[in-house]
Amino acid sequence: MARYNSQQSGYVSSVSLQSGCGAGAEAASKDNRMGHKDAPKDLYHMVSIIFFILGLGTLLPWNFFITAIPYFLTRLADSSSAVEDVGNATMLEARSTGGNATVGPVARDEFNFSNWMTLLSQLPLLLFTLLNSFLYQWIPDRVRIVGSMLGILLLFILTTVLVKLDMTPQNFFSVTMATIWFINSFCAILQGSLFGLLGGMPQKYSSLFLSGQGMAGMLAAIAMLLSMASGVDAQTSALSYFVIPCIGTFISIVCYLILPHLEFAQYHLNKKPEQSYELETKAELLQKEEKNGDLNEVKKAAVMVENGTPYGTVKEPEKASVFVVLKKIWMLALCIVLAFGATIAVFPAITASVQSSSTEGKWSVFFIPVCCFLLFNIMDWIGRSATSFFLWPGQDSRLLPLLVCLRFVFVPLFMLCNVPDHYYLKVVFGQDAWFIIFMVLFAFSNGYFVSLTMCLAPRKVLSHECEMAGAVMTFFLALGLSTGAGLSFLFKALL
Repeated sequence: MARYNSQQSGYVSSVSLQSGCGAGAEAASKDNRMGHKDAPKDLYHMVSIIFFILGLGTLLPWNFFITAIPYFLTRLADSSSAVEDVGNATMLEARSTGGNATVGPVARDEFNFSNWMTLLSQLPLLLFTLLNSFLYQWIPDRVRIVGSMLGILLLFILTTVLVKLDMTPQNFFSVTMATIWFINSFCAILQGSLFGLLGGMPQKYSSLFLSGQGMAGMLAAIAMLLSMASGVDAQTSALSYFVIPCIGTFISIVCYLILPHLEFAQYHLNKKPEQSYELETKAELLQKEEKNGDLNEVKKAAVMVENGTPYGTVKEPEKASVFVVLKKIWMLALCIVLAFGATIAVFPAITASVQSSSTEGKWSVFFIPVCCFLLFNIMDWIGRSATSFFLWPGQDSRLLPLLVCLRFVFVPLFMLCNVPDHYYLKVVFGQDAWFIIFMVLFAFSNGYFVSLTMCLAPRKVLSHECEMAGAVMTFFLALGLSTGAGLSFLFKALL
């Protein structure tokens, strides 16, 4: 127990300093950090790598589905929509009901596939994220996380097998929508459980996890481009494309099973809530004495904390309350709803429908994969990674919700781009350059503000409330995605 207190004293000192404690707390913190050196280190950055891979694994399913929209649309098209038969098919091809390959511009979205895919991805995410708030009390983390990953793996194997099967468009649509629903149900449980684990880790691991999620989209877009450029037939192209998330999910399972055996992870994930609560109470006492202006009392309190001796009255830890946590982080929760609401309202339902101003050559075929999916995921990843270097605006800044709300300006901007079959609106930004500029700003701001709000939330609560804060933020993240999915039907109808 003495070793535990000496290891944790650095945490108390850092809390005291961040809260503005005086010289006495600063002096104590120097000695405390000496004891903190006994804590295990992240050898070879193994824990960092694992959380990055786990973040990547949580969003691989979603990103591999949305970047494969051209494949799904051509599979859903009637044989009458074929442009021409070719012997050298690519990812933009699919067999029609007659078994022939079709190629050409992306097929028309007669099933509203993009909208339904988005909606049926986000509704189960919202539902099962809420359900996960109750499941974590009854089902162990290992069962929830490994079970979810295995479910995702099996469903992606099914998606890969469907590439080889001839089905009517209606049957293919139904099976694909059911697959999307169940995959995202497992993803919701997986993501909520992993955010709960991150609540006990240092802040940088949350940034790495979110950065991994951003990399998932980039990997999916690159895989799609390589598949398109390979020149192989449609079946081989699609098979190779859907095998990648199967491998990625399997690697994620292995990484998670390794995590509990690493000393650094054990140290942070096995902390007892009552111990963290006691340390927080001591830190609050330091702040209280500093506010009273008695430097001697501050020094006395700092010494007591350093020695692991309670100074004053230390209450027994209480179970984290959803309402108490929500009261502390409601502004950040609202920001993540607005951030994702603005993003999913147009991406990919509207952005994937934009056509290049150049109608000839390969650029018209590669325009959406490169400028919509790849560019979005690169800039989104850069935005998520930026929070590892700075966090602006701060957690109490009123500028943050204002900046998040301003992102809704991208909705009309994308609607006024070169989207075919406009009925109510005219094309104002017809050149490709406008779309690229909008996409760069849109994607970077999405990644940055999502990562920022998720990183700031744990700072607003006590240590024993971090897991609850992670669950609450994940629920509002899902709420933002579902809100955006619902809005996408409205905005597409207004075109």
